[in-house]
Formats: sequence, C-alpha cells, structure tokens
Amino acid sequence: MEKIGLIVPCYNEEQSIKLFYKTTDQVFQKMNQDEKKYEPEYLFINDGSSDNTLKIMKDLQREHPEYVHYVSFSRNFGKESAMAAGLNNINGDYVAVMDVDLQDPPALLPKMLKIIQTQDYDCVGCIQTSRKQNPVRAFLSSQFYKVMDWLSDVQVKPNVRDYRLMTRQFVDAVLELHEYNRFTKGIFTWVGFNTTYIKYPGQKRAAGHSHWSMYQLLEYSLEGIIDFSDAPLKFATLVGGISCFLSIIGLLFVVIRAIFYQDSVAGWPSLVSIILLIGGIQLFCLGIVGNYIGKIYLESKNRPKYIIKEKK
Repeated sequence: MEKIGLIVPCYNEEQSIKLFYKTTDQVFQKMNQDEKKYEPEYLFINDGSSDNTLKIMKDLQREHPEYVHYVSFSRNFGKESAMAAGLNNINGDYVAVMDVDLQDPPALLPKMLKIIQTQDYDCVGCIQTSRKQNPVRAFLSSQFYKVMDWLSDVQVKPNVRDYRLMTRQFVDAVLELHEYNRFTKGIFTWVGFNTTYIKYPGQKRAAGHSHWSMYQLLEYSLEGIIDFSDAPLKFATLVGGISCFLSIIGLLFVVIRAIFYQDSVAGWPSLVSIILLIGGIQLFCLGIVGNYIGKIYLESKNRPKYIIKEKK
C-alpha cells in the first residue's frame, strides 16, 4: 500500500482544518473504494498561529493518530518555512503541498496521481484559470510572472499554485537545496524532472480570510526575482556605466561653457538637475546591490529556517 503525504501549512486557520480533513478523507475513501491502495499521511504545519489552530490539530491527531501528524513552530516564520518543514518531515511515497482553505481542490489528487503513474511524470502542478481578486493585484501578479521569465532562466508558469503532487525522488531533490531565502515555486522548477500542469477554475476559501497583504505579495515577488536572477545586478552595472558616461559629457559641457562664455552663474539649474539625477540613479543601483548583500548576509549567518516547538 502506497502512502500519499499531504503538507498543509496553517496560519490562523481554525475554521478550515476540520473541513479540509473531512473533504480530503472523502477523496481517499473514493480512491480506495474497491481495495485499499493508498494511505494518507496528513502533516499540518502550525506557523505560529494565535487562534485555536494548534488545539484543533491536536484534537484531530488524537482522533486519527495513524494518519494525522502536526508540527508547531515557536513563532510565525512564513509559508515558505512551513513548506520547508513539511518537506523535511513527510514520509509519503508521493507528496502534495496543499492550502488548508480548500482553494486547492483535494478532488484533483486522483487525477494528478494517475498522470504521474501512467505518463512518466515526476511532478504535477496546478494552474488556476480564473480567480476573483483586486484588479490591481491581478495586474501586478501577471506582470511579475512576465518579469520573472524575462530576467531568470527559471520559467515559472503564470498563476501556478503551490499545490502539486510529487514523487519521492522529486522531493529528495528539492531537499538538496538548503538556502535560507526560499522561493519554492522557483525551486520546484529549478530542480528539473518531468513536470506537467493541470488547470482548474479558481475556488473560494472554505472559511476564514486571506492573510496575504499587498505589501507581502510584492516582497515575495522581489524575493523570487533576487533568488533566481542576477539580472538586476547587471542592470545596475549598465545604468551605472551610462550614468558615468553622461556625467563626463555634462562635466565637459560645463567646463567648455565656462571657458568660452565666462558665465559661472547661468546654467546652475541644469547642473543641479544633472547632479540630482545622477545621485538618484546611484541610490537606485545601491538599493539593488544592497538587496543582494542582505540576502548574502542572511545566508552567511546560517540560521535555521524555522524552529519547531513541538510535533507529533
């Protein structure tokens, strides 16, 4: 009997956990209708929740000790760390990463499993074809994927979810990457292997509300670009070179005009504008370099991606 591990990150999701378990359990019952072929392994990750999320996890684990397990962090470390903890602690022959709010339909699991078993794929990911969200947020999301594809060798599919089913070999390959700064969508693509995608219409949350703010999404997007591309550094170098060239031309212009026209007052506004422009470009480039240095700093400290307070 093969085991399918389900990694389920949770942050203040007390209303969703039991709904998720009930819905997913029905899927496994249907899969095992004729004979018991697949055993579920639920691994809920409590990412420092402040509500009753951990209590509900413990109750569920006591009710189903053979199937349900949990890992609880000492504080909120973020979804990327939660997924990393799940991958490090899951034991399934196949492993899926799923959102507890049921926006990732458990009913797709049999289809994903069949594709892996019959079509020689190591990973099946999911792409949402439609989703109701803020127009500005939707526009920024679509532009992020275009920028990511343009700047990086890692091609991340637009609207791809973290929801995917992977073979054990695929998971073991992902675990070889130990970096502190993680952009899992990029990591899943970077490791290679035969991967395909299935599409499904966007689903509403079963309960609760999203914990992702616009600022967090922008920060996450920047993380992905920096983690998988050095193009911003090359861009900063190019801009710096052009700025230096234009500065030399501007300096020659000022000197020549001073020699031939003996006018040291006229033209100061344009000169000040040039100085401000160059200063702004320099600060912009320093900001790009600073982001990369910050990532190096965090990596060099070699801190753990998460701290487990308890697990069972």
